[in-house]
Amino acid sequence: MTTFGQGKAVLFQGNGQPLDACDAPLPDLKPGEALVAISATTLCGSDLHTFHGRRETATPAVLGHEIIGRIVALSLVDPPRPYDGTPLHVGERVTWSVCVNCGDCFFCNRDLPQKCEHLLKYGHQSFALEPWCGGLASHLILRRNSAIFRIPDHLPDEVACPANCATATVAGALRHAGNIDGATVVITGAGMLGLTAAAMAKEAGAKVILVDREQTRLEEGAAFGAAAVIQVQPEGESLREQVLERTEGRGADVVFEMTGAPAVARRGIDLLRTGGQLILVGSVFPTEPIDLYPEQVVRRMLEIKGVHNYAPQDLGAALTFLAEHGNAYPFASLVGAEFPLSDCEAAFAYAATGKTFRVRITMDS
Repeated sequence: MTTFGQGKAVLFQGNGQPLDACDAPLPDLKPGEALVAISATTLCGSDLHTFHGRRETATPAVLGHEIIGRIVALSLVDPPRPYDGTPLHVGERVTWSVCVNCGDCFFCNRDLPQKCEHLLKYGHQSFALEPWCGGLASHLILRRNSAIFRIPDHLPDEVACPANCATATVAGALRHAGNIDGATVVITGAGMLGLTAAAMAKEAGAKVILVDREQTRLEEGAAFGAAAVIQVQPEGESLREQVLERTEGRGADVVFEMTGAPAVARRGIDLLRTGGQLILVGSVFPTEPIDLYPEQVVRRMLEIKGVHNYAPQDLGAALTFLAEHGNAYPFASLVGAEFPLSDCEAAFAYAATGKTFRVRITMDS
């Protein structure tokens, strides 16, 4: 018998297999750990890829990494502290970085904590080896070295949940782009990442041009800060021509590529002005290679950067942005449906329809 009794977990057993709901004991805490009662989890695109067999993960696993909850207990030995170093208290509403890094390896010492040689990722672990490590459960154990952040009370669950994935990833991309105050940025892809990037880039002082194939997605663009939207058409004026028209013939200062499509990534190079930056964010799965002409990169003095996941400071920046500017944008509308933990199969089925950017899982009452 453990101190904390039983918790509920929904186990992913593999592609095509039904989810397995179970009760299991909540173990006693190790030094540096905390027990969280999960309030809500939103299903990310990577969760859908895993569920439908397009992304591998160890099984059985508790999926879900866009998680918020409240502290239930802290380890008596070396209790964890939030990222700001202040004491953490039972009852506080928190989120945390998806990645747990060691802080002392080659990559951690080079400001790449998300590439830690001893990395643990919430929502991507075997339940047998790392139990209570995902969002489709009643509880989660925050591991030692987790980057924990308090959530402002006025942020609703549906806005706070994606903060430690989509919003933090965008914050990281903007950090790598540098100062964009007064810049013209093109964002390719008007999904969760693209719309979030539009709002954050606008608040950073940029003029935002949002690009997508689907008009229904672009209709959200103005509400998320886009000064202009461009629907990509198979025929008619080229995307490059339309961007040049909106940038006095020079091209964009920065292109944020959010779709992951190789053709769009290649096109992003053509949208840049001389001295511009292409920030690749969406290309997280293997794709066909693209043509790249080194002479173009050199003569036009272009920068091409890849941004994968984020560092803890980016989650802090994401939460600060949402606290200060979240009410100015309809972020809550991006989470379009809610299901109880007991109905995760239906939640995944609804998410697969593409009718909403996120589906929220809440705990059974």
